[in-house]
Amino acid sequence: MAQSTETTDWVSRFADEVIEESERRAPGAKTSGAAAPVVVVASGLSPSGPIHLGNLREVMTPHLVADEIRRRGYQVRHLISWDDYDRYRKVPAGVPGVDETWAEHIGKPLTSVPAPKGSPYPNWAEHFKAAMVESLAELGVEFDGISQTEQYTSGVYREQILHAMKHRGDIDAILAQYRTKKAPAKKQQQKPVDEAELEAAEGSGAAAEDDGSSGSAGYFPYKPYCGNCEKDLTTVTSYDDDSTELTYSCTSCGFSETVRLNEFNRGKLVWKVDWPMRWAYEGVIFEPSGVDHSSPGSSFQVGGQIVGIFGGEQPIGPMYAFVGISGMAKMSSSKGGVPTPADALKIMEPQLLRWLYARRRPNQSFKVAFDQEIQRLYDEWDRLEAKVADGSALPADVAAHSRAVRTASGELPRTPRPLPYRTLASVADITAGHEDQALRILSDLDPANPLASLDEARPRYDKAEAWINTHVPADQRTIVRDEPDTELLKSLDEQGRESLRLLLDGLAGNWSLDGLTHLVYGVPKVQAGFSADATPKELPAEIKTAQRSFFALLYQLLVSRDTGPRLPTLLLAVGQDRVRHLLGA
Repeated sequence: MAQSTETTDWVSRFADEVIEESERRAPGAKTSGAAAPVVVVASGLSPSGPIHLGNLREVMTPHLVADEIRRRGYQVRHLISWDDYDRYRKVPAGVPGVDETWAEHIGKPLTSVPAPKGSPYPNWAEHFKAAMVESLAELGVEFDGISQTEQYTSGVYREQILHAMKHRGDIDAILAQYRTKKAPAKKQQQKPVDEAELEAAEGSGAAAEDDGSSGSAGYFPYKPYCGNCEKDLTTVTSYDDDSTELTYSCTSCGFSETVRLNEFNRGKLVWKVDWPMRWAYEGVIFEPSGVDHSSPGSSFQVGGQIVGIFGGEQPIGPMYAFVGISGMAKMSSSKGGVPTPADALKIMEPQLLRWLYARRRPNQSFKVAFDQEIQRLYDEWDRLEAKVADGSALPADVAAHSRAVRTASGELPRTPRPLPYRTLASVADITAGHEDQALRILSDLDPANPLASLDEARPRYDKAEAWINTHVPADQRTIVRDEPDTELLKSLDEQGRESLRLLLDGLAGNWSLDGLTHLVYGVPKVQAGFSADATPKELPAEIKTAQRSFFALLYQLLVSRDTGPRLPTLLLAVGQDRVRHLLGA
């Protein structure tokens, strides 16, 4: 039964639709007592290069819906079709172990292209597939992987291929409706789109929007790979429906041969026919598609008509928006460097990454942060965790949180003591890899309940340390002074010297994160004649200016800069004796 849309999130609403559609396609299953049909959802990924965070939405959207359906007690199969029998289109830039010599393989199936130098994997497709499989395991995504190379080369689709060739005229007529239409004019962008967003179109399901070719012998929705050079630069020159004899020639190497298609397994249906064929073959109920596949005349739209030729129906298919990258602009897959799920999981826990995809509807774009924004995202996440714990979170936020931290199979592993990410990053920055120092500082955060081992703060601590080491420029790293800045100390006026005295006098009694926070914010209040406990509403606006000036002074004396990690964390990290030394005590 459908749930109220006022109390459910987008995942639940899609789950309602998918269950309803599944039952519509299998009428009588309930009344006859037959087992409920397995609900099939699908994703498609092309391992033509690094599979990036834009492509991850192709997987996370059906995963979240499938997981909700599983929670309701239904059997679900989430297929990931690895489009590893697609042609190798170009040599991606920025891939270690790859040079211009890989251009000689353009046109071959991805599984026939050598893996990058030094890779332990047998071919190009397996190399890039492996990294994604590992990331999906960390994210808790359960799926059935299907290699399209294996499907085609083992003859699984032979009947579908013969059927498509027999009905090539019908397929051609559908495609012809769109070939003559002009592409719609592009709308003016309201704001620049990151190159990383634009490049998310690549690999979002198909390697190309190919609909086959027409020549003197007519239209054919099937393309053989050459028996000599393995490339798909081939043209079908004749085909006989009765005998299934097919003749093709290769424009790359000049090779030509005649084969019987009822026993030939070295070729594939063109993409705009291949995709709807698979919908029918697998009985797919739900599969999203990127913006690039959802425009008039594109593969999802045309596939909705072609699928009927194979006796199937088009899946429920929401369009999903692109995923942008914060802090890694000017990076595109053609230039190299577009971040992958593995890159994101080095600096954030799986729960946070799942949450980013769960909390936004598929048609809403969002950004994955690799810059300082990641600290704000973690603060937001921790606030949500607190609200969920005390029961004050909104229903949709509770649902998104639940989908982030657990699947139908159980809870994802989590950090036992999830200390604030920005605090962990500051500690990792200041201690520069010294774990005993990091443990000392983190134990001082809450003296009443000190951290017994750094493992209690892991893996979040390791993610924060990786972010500091890989995404914070060297000139923004924190280096604590060895000796006091005597010239600056001598130049201070009476107000400046008094502020340091007040701070030093209060250190011993406030040596905890909360205590030091109260102290550093309180010094300028006391100097201005107010109580250290006075709230912002009780204070004049000038106090904020005085606090900023005081903070800048402390940063200069401690790290020779005007800014740095949060002062309470910095003070804890430096240690009380060294703080006193650097502040001239």
